[in-house]
Amino acid sequence: MAFQIRKLVTYKEQIFIEGGKAVQTPLNMVAVAAIITNPWHGRGFVEDFKPQIREHCSDLGQLIVAQLAQAIGGAARIEAYGKAAVVGEAGEIEHASAVIHTLRFGNHFREAVDAKSYLVFTNKRGGAGTSIQVPMMHKDDEGLRSHYLTLELRIDDAPRADEIVVVLGAADGGRPHARIGNRYLDQQELAAEQSAI
Repeated sequence: MAFQIRKLVTYKEQIFIEGGKAVQTPLNMVAVAAIITNPWHGRGFVEDFKPQIREHCSDLGQLIVAQLAQAIGGAARIEAYGKAAVVGEAGEIEHASAVIHTLRFGNHFREAVDAKSYLVFTNKRGGAGTSIQVPMMHKDDEGLRSHYLTLELRIDDAPRADEIVVVLGAADGGRPHARIGNRYLDQQELAAEQSAI
């Protein structure tokens, strides 16, 4: 049995110009959000989330990943990825976390894109129309700063007080005109500075 899904929302951006300069290859960023009824809403303090996690999270992950892969033109195109969840005002942030911070949910995404990096995330509480930020990083290399991206979206009628918005985001490249290097170069520079002291 799956979570009760009120609707799915797909959000897309395609960037052609950044900083006044044309992009050689347009950057595509996509998010798919599932608006689900919060299964723990109205039950008071719930100690054990595992029954719902075991029963529902895998199906939800599989569904969103399939929709996301289709929206971006295939899982093989995905270079950067991330996730987010927003619980409605009558829920706990832990409710949002319980859905996205489980391997039953996230492994569908990791396996679909053959990823080595962990899934970066945000989770928060908010009302309908709240800003949702989906951070992303390179699927194979968390130190590659060019792929530190954030996709922002809003859904006018979600989350309702008794809902959770669950989002996966993906990009088919890094930031246009990325030029700040990566953390490995920083490490080398810092090590060289230390050895010169």
